[in-house]
Formats: sequence, C-alpha cells, structure tokens
Amino acid sequence: MSDPIALLADRIDALLPQTQCEQCGYHGCRPYAEAIARGEAQINQCPPGGAAGIEKLAALLNTPVLPLDPAHGTEKPRTLARIVEADCIGCTKCIQACPVDAIVGAAKLMHTVIADDCTGCELCVPACPVDCIVLLPMPEAQIDIAHADAARVHFQRREARLERLRTEREAELAARKAKALQMGGEAK
Repeated sequence: MSDPIALLADRIDALLPQTQCEQCGYHGCRPYAEAIARGEAQINQCPPGGAAGIEKLAALLNTPVLPLDPAHGTEKPRTLARIVEADCIGCTKCIQACPVDAIVGAAKLMHTVIADDCTGCELCVPACPVDCIVLLPMPEAQIDIAHADAARVHFQRREARLERLRTEREAELAARKAKALQMGGEAK
C-alpha cells in the first residue's frame, strides 16, 4: 500500500524547479515538497518557482494562489554561476556548497562550472572567499522539465554519496574508539 503523503510529495516535487537553493527554508526541493504535503509549509516559499510555480502548486492542491512570501526572497530571472578562472584560488568551498555537483576542480587548482548542470541556486557565491563567481542569465532552454529532472537526480546522488561517506567515517571512528578502548584495557 502506497503512502498518500509520499505520493503527494512526488507530485509537488515534480512541479518545483529543482534549484536545491534552500531559500524555502528546507534542504532542497524534496524536503520542501514533503513539508507541503504534510501541511507544514506554504506553497509560496520558492522564489525560483515564482508566481508560475505557486499557481501550479495551488492548482495541484486545490488551494488559493498566494503571493510569494518575501521572507524567502524575491522572484527574479534564473541565473547560472560562472567562475572567473583567473581569480580562482582552488579552495574547493564552491564545490562543497554546490548541491548538484555542477562545479568541478581540485584543491589548489582552478574550478569551473558545468553550465548544463548548474541550477542557479547561488549557494556557491557566498562560499567563495575571493568573489570569483559571477551570475549570468540562464538560457530559457535550460528552464525546463528535463533539466529539473536531471538536477533532482544529481542532488539525490550527491546526498547519497555524502550519507555514505558520513556512515563510513562514523564506522571508522567507532572502530578506532573500540580499538583504543581495547588497547587501554590490555595496558592495565
């Protein structure tokens, strides 16, 4: 038997822009969709989705259209991040901030944004200590369901990878702690 809240969250998530920008107050579009489905969040908390997104959510949920809540930001044209490569110091802070792994590079080497994968979340901008990230208009062709679906998959893969790394790190620390306790007990 399917969970009706999860099914509704799937339908809501399909309408969200998948920027994963967190402006709604949630860690990505899916958690926001789940909060809406549970009645814990309003439909007007997504600036990238804007008025059109709010209208789609209102129609799906058969609720009144609300104005965008200014506490979450303002509607503006979507953008893409671009790194001014000559100014990049290779700190990797932008890579860590990108929710869809659209930035590539290595420590102490130049980074670059994969434009087709960038959602325009802007999370990399405040993370950059040398202000070498500029925002450019997102091509209209990139604001479509196919790009949103790809962004959702990239976000899910990144979240799964980070969770796997957290679990491995916790297991390694627990093993070290157990070994240290065992060694301490043998020393007595």
